[in-house]
Amino acid sequence: MRLSFLLLFLLLTAVHADERWAPHAVAGPVNQLVVSGNACGPAALLTSFRCGDESWRAVSEAIPGKSDRSKLLYIIKAYGLKPSISLKDRKRWTRHGINAEDLTQIAGELAAVKASPAPRSDQLFRKGREKPLKLVNRIHDHLRDSLKRGFPPVLSVKRYVHRQGQWQSLQGHFITVVRVPEKIDRKASSFTFTYFDPWKGKKHEGTFRIPTTPIISADGESSSCLESFMPSADIGRKLLKGGERSFVVPVMVIGRW
Repeated sequence: MRLSFLLLFLLLTAVHADERWAPHAVAGPVNQLVVSGNACGPAALLTSFRCGDESWRAVSEAIPGKSDRSKLLYIIKAYGLKPSISLKDRKRWTRHGINAEDLTQIAGELAAVKASPAPRSDQLFRKGREKPLKLVNRIHDHLRDSLKRGFPPVLSVKRYVHRQGQWQSLQGHFITVVRVPEKIDRKASSFTFTYFDPWKGKKHEGTFRIPTTPIISADGESSSCLESFMPSADIGRKLLKGGERSFVVPVMVIGRW
């Protein structure tokens, strides 16, 4: 598997100089299932470290353990079982997984081990009077700049369903973005990306785009977010009921910009 990722990485970087790839994408994704079905956060973060530049690979190597499983277990036990910084009377990592705020905190604590700068986070819903096209560019800029700085960004995505007359969060997931276009038109309504999915440790393609119909909309006219078109991802699909409308949306990004 590692050889195939190396060949793919060399081919794509040689042919597509207009794309920004993770510095060490050849390392490939971490499979969360070597530990647990709810370990996507720690697995996506470990993937980011080992697919990053030399400084972030040093963080990955400093995590005790000789295998993905042992490193993931260390992250969960040493950092995930601390009190949550955002949820009262709850640990950071539980059988429900982990939220983006706590995962950002863990990323910073692990970075400190090698005196690396702490990754930051940003929510990916429209802010104030931000227009949809501005949101497209903000998300692209964050992802590209983080890759440029050597840290493949970790993305929190969620499936939302329109149920009982309102939009409800159905299931969340973390992925690691390893490729985006170097530049997009400032009037672009979408752009493609490549990501490593910790669910079974796979590489997939996706598209961020302005929804054609309003989703998670307060006024029923304009969406408050983008759609993450990820046909290979099964996020929350099994929880849907017949005929329900649902969309996967980018919720928060953890990275360097």
